[in-house]
Amino acid sequence: MEPAAILTLGMFATLAGLLMLGYPVALTLAGTAVLFGALGLALKAFLGVDVGALDAGYLGLFPERIFGTMTNEVLLAVPLFIAMGVMLERSKVAEDLLDAMARLFGSIRGGLGISVTIVGALLAASTGIVGATVVTMGLMSLPTMLKRGYDPALAAGSIAAAGTLGQIIPPSIVLVLLADVLSSAWQEAQREMGVWSPVPMSVGDLFAGALIPGLGLVLMYILYQVWMARFRPDSSPAMPRDEDEILDSAFYGRLLKALLPPMILILAVLGSILAGVATPTEAASVGAVGAILLGGIRLGTTGRPLMWAAVAALAALLVLAATGGAGRGLAEGAGLRLLAGGAATVIFILGLARALGHANRCGVLPDMLRTSVRISTMVFTILIGAALFSLVFRGFGGDRYIEAMLTGLPGGVLVPMILVMLVMFVLGFFLDFIEITFVVVPIVAPVLLTMGVHPVWLGVMMAMNLQTSFLTPPFGFSLFYLRGVAPDSVKTADIYRGVAPYVVIQLLGLLLIALVPELATWLPDVMFGAG
Repeated sequence: MEPAAILTLGMFATLAGLLMLGYPVALTLAGTAVLFGALGLALKAFLGVDVGALDAGYLGLFPERIFGTMTNEVLLAVPLFIAMGVMLERSKVAEDLLDAMARLFGSIRGGLGISVTIVGALLAASTGIVGATVVTMGLMSLPTMLKRGYDPALAAGSIAAAGTLGQIIPPSIVLVLLADVLSSAWQEAQREMGVWSPVPMSVGDLFAGALIPGLGLVLMYILYQVWMARFRPDSSPAMPRDEDEILDSAFYGRLLKALLPPMILILAVLGSILAGVATPTEAASVGAVGAILLGGIRLGTTGRPLMWAAVAALAALLVLAATGGAGRGLAEGAGLRLLAGGAATVIFILGLARALGHANRCGVLPDMLRTSVRISTMVFTILIGAALFSLVFRGFGGDRYIEAMLTGLPGGVLVPMILVMLVMFVLGFFLDFIEITFVVVPIVAPVLLTMGVHPVWLGVMMAMNLQTSFLTPPFGFSLFYLRGVAPDSVKTADIYRGVAPYVVIQLLGLLLIALVPELATWLPDVMFGAG
């Protein structure tokens, strides 16, 4: 075996061993790369060993990679989406949403479980962090479901499954990061195929590709809840209404007040990206600001009309931006548009200032900023460590070894695809999606794409595969998160038993997308002409 191949295998073995010992992922990635990079340079300088293209000049490319990360506008959407989700959670907007859905569906058998699935999907889409969603849903929903007589296994399984939906339902940071990595891999694959004017792949392409599979997965979850309520009614009893709770216009008014704002915010963010009105970063900024306004309305006792006016002003500014393309309305009505835009901007700034004041006085704003900075720092630190690891790995020629291994397998693209999916599934037991996205995907994706795999389909398959991994006993991440907040009355065996049917649903969904790739490729091809 060539020395470079031995060093490549040693890198992965060392990385896996250190991660198993519990060392921080970002430092482990960077430290392993520095260790083996220095070893490779020493072997080459003093013993004349051929270690591939690795040399001091090659490692000098690392600052350029960091600069590329700093100037990547797509990655700016990550902290903004995180801030959006954290604000919706900390300001109790998500809690009001769950309470409203529970009141709407709770009076029917299985209704509380259906509510958990729907709210979990919305909350997962806004946060995109599996741990945060599972913990939040576990704290809010699990005690209520147990109190209402739900089977502990069904309750725990519903919450754990709903919490993992952030992997596949847009908009989420999982898809943002995956799209950014796959976009680079797709351009590299096209150059390898001799296409010197590569067709780009955007975050909107992957959002559109994941939309149908994600909503289909939610529907399958709900159908399972309905089936359990029909054939095992004792597992999911109806929630009796309060005696003073009347289904009148006031009741539905409260429901709409809790339901519509966060749903409209998420739909506006996603819709603006899919419609091409805004880039993912611009849409994420709208989502973060909109979440602050909704949080201020929820937390404040005064100034609500001004904050609602700011929400309307934000919507007006979006409409003006969408309808004010180049050359449109400049000669006719330009003064009116300018006046309307200026007035909307002033109202928006005043309302946002009032919302920030309410959030700050309640202690939500500092908490949101600290959490957003902490999570964002973790993401970008891992990204930098993964960039250094990938640089040294490619310097040893590791990408060529991976390509030779995958292309040498029988069965065309089917067997390599199955192998990659199995490896990512197992890695999902031990690594978070961020590490897998930044370390594994850049290595295997260019090879698969060169073999003719559709980039959007590959991204959706990877996202759903990792989602299934995070849900599968006994190592699934979401199971550990839920175990940490579940009461002692809920046994670990109950959690495992409860998620088993959802794992089967996930596998069925994954198989369906594998057999019918159009479920992932049809919408982006229609909307953007992707791939």
